[in-house]
Amino acid sequence: MSGNPIIEYWYFHIPNYALAILMYTLLGRLILSFIFPPEASNYIWRAFVGLTEPILKAVRWVTPQSVPPPVLIFFAFIWTAAARHALSVVLTVNDLMPPVPV
Repeated sequence: MSGNPIIEYWYFHIPNYALAILMYTLLGRLILSFIFPPEASNYIWRAFVGLTEPILKAVRWVTPQSVPPPVLIFFAFIWTAAARHALSVVLTVNDLMPPVPV
């Protein structure tokens, strides 16, 4: 191919990077949830809410309604970390994982 490992192994790097962004954005929202009330109009808080709300809706669908919002955000963080790990396992088992640079 091109010799560039980022381009050559795009099927690993793009999903892994997207999941990492989502995972750490969820962590940021969890931390900010202790500072800002849920209805705050701060633009930073609104950005975190807007970026993470789709994944929280999916996690809410499989999580009991009695779970408080901060715990729900933590569960979403854990599910996203599990998805990153599953991506690595699937690619490793199928011998598609990028080689480790030496």
